[in-house]
Amino acid sequence: MAVTIACTGGGTGGHVFPGIAVIDQLKKIDSSTELEVVWIGSGKQIERDITRRFDVPYYAVPSGKLRRYFSLQNFLDIFKLIAGIIVSIRLLKKLKAGVLFSKGGYVAVAPVIAARILGIPVLTHESDRDPGLATRIAARFADLILLPYEATRVEHFSEAAEADVGLPDEPRRRNRRVIVTGNPVRDELFAGDAARGRELLGLPEAEPLVVVLGGSQGARQVNRMLNAILPQLLEQALVVHQMGELDYEASSDPRYITAPLFHGEFPHILAAADVIISRAGAGTLWESGTLGKASILIPLGGESSRGDQVRNARLFAERGAAVMLEGDSLNSEALLEHIHRLLQYEGERRAMGKAAAELCPADAARRMAELIYSHALSARGSQ
Repeated sequence: MAVTIACTGGGTGGHVFPGIAVIDQLKKIDSSTELEVVWIGSGKQIERDITRRFDVPYYAVPSGKLRRYFSLQNFLDIFKLIAGIIVSIRLLKKLKAGVLFSKGGYVAVAPVIAARILGIPVLTHESDRDPGLATRIAARFADLILLPYEATRVEHFSEAAEADVGLPDEPRRRNRRVIVTGNPVRDELFAGDAARGRELLGLPEAEPLVVVLGGSQGARQVNRMLNAILPQLLEQALVVHQMGELDYEASSDPRYITAPLFHGEFPHILAAADVIISRAGAGTLWESGTLGKASILIPLGGESSRGDQVRNARLFAERGAAVMLEGDSLNSEALLEHIHRLLQYEGERRAMGKAAAELCPADAARRMAELIYSHALSARGSQ
């Protein structure tokens, strides 16, 4: 009998790429033709592109955006959510899904509720230190809640946080449903070769390398801060800058390499990095952390998001796993000072990388895949 595992989540690549890492591990557990893994998303092109790249069948369902503020659009989105639940029920029945794995994002809510109605086991994973609204809703219906950090479990899924999370009663049962797994990253990240990275970029091996990650859409604040100190920085180090497609500008300086987005060469570039400058999205943090890299974090603030990046960055800074720039330190001069210090003191750089690696174990994708597969087999056995 075939085993069908449905994965859901989306809105951004940050929800889909970690799911792909788990799917890779599922295929390693069971390489038979009887294992089918599909993705249920919102229909956004970025989701379709990523799943197509990794040969994962994709299905779209209606989805309404979840907002924490009053908006007339909320009323319209209620009907989208209801439609999404109805379509998800039909889809999950058609697929004969044995388990649903939710990676978060507003699109995941409808499939999670549909799976609960159908009696299909649900596992949901949160990537950030603080659970988003979609995870809080999914937690009400999940058989297993997977978390990135012990701090997340203690602060948000302990008995003391019951009222905030809104989980079902029976605290003992609830605590058994929460497992700290970490965040998944794809195996290809660990195959990076530093010498190969410098070769691909045409960079010499003798000088230190600073890698700046602006994300797929870019990070204008990070880009502006870097531009203000670039002449001084290039006197100390080589710089590779992923600028994002919206802000991309070609560089004619051989010491300053720019690109809108790195793809297959990305693991080699990360391997070559001495210092990484980035936002504090969960995926970026774990890609740097699992490789034991020293990082300077410039999180997206609460005025532009729900503040999850600030709290992610603060956790890493508290553990000595990164430098966080915020408040009075959020300026180009402070950024240059921290880069200079990390490049100058190798011991500090190594200690920060070690702390990051300890905070970000590399086996999260495998552990999550084993839990999902186990639930799928149990569901098949009970049929």
